[in-house]
Amino acid sequence: MEFLIKSVINIRWLFDTILRLVQSNYLIILIVIGIISVCLYWLFFVPLNWNKHVDDWLCQKGDNGYRGKYKCATINRLRKARKVGAKELPPPYPNGWYGILESSSIKPGESTFVSCLGEQFVVFRSEEGTAFILDAYCPHLGANLGIGGRINGDTIICPFHQWSFQGTDGLCTNIPYSKNIPPATRIRKWISTEQNGFVFLWYNAESSELPWTLPISPEVENNGFVYQGRNEFLVNCHIQEIPENGADLAHFKAIHNESIIAGGYNPKNSIFRWLGQHSWHASWDYTREKHIAEIRLKHSLKFYQKINLFEIDVVGKQIGPAFVHLTLKSSIFGECQIFQTVTPIEPLVQKVVHRFYATRKMSPILKILIYGESVMFERDMNMWNQKLYRKSPILVPEDASIKKFRKWYAQFYTENSKVFGLRDNNDW
Repeated sequence: MEFLIKSVINIRWLFDTILRLVQSNYLIILIVIGIISVCLYWLFFVPLNWNKHVDDWLCQKGDNGYRGKYKCATINRLRKARKVGAKELPPPYPNGWYGILESSSIKPGESTFVSCLGEQFVVFRSEEGTAFILDAYCPHLGANLGIGGRINGDTIICPFHQWSFQGTDGLCTNIPYSKNIPPATRIRKWISTEQNGFVFLWYNAESSELPWTLPISPEVENNGFVYQGRNEFLVNCHIQEIPENGADLAHFKAIHNESIIAGGYNPKNSIFRWLGQHSWHASWDYTREKHIAEIRLKHSLKFYQKINLFEIDVVGKQIGPAFVHLTLKSSIFGECQIFQTVTPIEPLVQKVVHRFYATRKMSPILKILIYGESVMFERDMNMWNQKLYRKSPILVPEDASIKKFRKWYAQFYTENSKVFGLRDNNDW
C-alpha cells in the first residue's frame, strides 16, 4: 500500500511538472531544441543512401497502368529485346580492376559470397582486418565458403567439413579428421586490394598481364574527407555503355538540362523543369597513362536561364574499364570527391555504386549533391535500360570523342576475353 501511494504521488508530481513547463513555455522550447538537434545530427552525421534497381525503374506504373503488376514480364520482355543485335556486343567482362564490394559491408572475422564477372567469389576479412578473395566453392565437395564460412586468423574454414584455406594463397592448411592433405590442394586466390572505400579485384583474361596501380585519394585515406553517403543502381546494359556516356558530350544538353526537381523519369514533361536550368561544357580525352582517361566538366546552375547561381568544376578520371574518381570544386561550397564502381552482375546487368566524400562542414550540401547526382544518373539509366549497343554507329564530326573513347576502351578486351552466348531458355 505504501508503494502504491508513493507511485501515485510520483505520477502526480510528474504531471504537475509537465503542466508547469507547458504553462511557462519551457516544454515547447525543449521540444523545439530536440527537433533542431535531431535535424542537425541528421544533416551532419547520417550518410544518405539512395538505391534504384532496374526492376523499380522499368515498372514505374507497370503494364496497363498498374505499378508492378507485370514487373517480371516487363523485365523479361526487355531482356529479350536486348538480344536484337547481340552479335554486335563486345565481350561482357573487360580486363581491369573491379570494386566488387564496399569495405563497410564486411567486418573483421566475416565472410560473404559475391557473384559477378561470370565468377563466384568468397570475400572474407581476417581477424586482423585484411580482405582476401578466393573462389567460393570448396574443392572437397563443393560447399560455398561465403555462406557460413568461419574465419580463424587469416584462414577461412569450410562450413561443411571444416577444411581450412589460407587467404594469402588459397592453400589448404588443415583437414580436421585427416592427417593427410592431398598435394597442392588449394582454391584459386584472386589479386585484390582495398582503398577508397572498396575491395577491388583484378580480373584479366590474360594471366600474364600484371595489374596496374590504383591511385589513392589522400584526402579520403587520411580522413580529411569523411564518408557522406552513397547510391546504388542496377542497370540493364553492357558495361561499356556506362563509361561511354562521359565521352558522349552531346547527351549532357539533351537530357541533363532540366532542374533536378523535375526528377529522373521524363523530366521534360515535369512542371518543375524550369526551376533551375543546368548548363554543361564538357571535354573528354585519354591521358599519358594508357589505362586512364579524363573528362572535364564545367557545370552551371541558372535561374530562368538568366541568373547564374553557382558553378562547379568537375574532373573525372576513368581508371580502367570500371572505376571512376570524380573531384568536384566550387568557389562557394568547396571540394568533394565521388568514387564510382561498375560491376557486371550478369553480362547485361551492371551494379553501379557511387560513394561520396567531403569535409564534415559540407555535409548539408552533400545531401543535396547526392540527391542531384542520383536524379541525373537515373536520367542516363532510363536511356541505358532501353537502348541497344551499336558496334558501328553513324556519327557526326561533333561525336569525335565517342570514336576516340571506343578506340581507347578497346585495350581492355583481349584475345581470351569471354564472349556472349545465348542460352536455350532465352536468357543471358
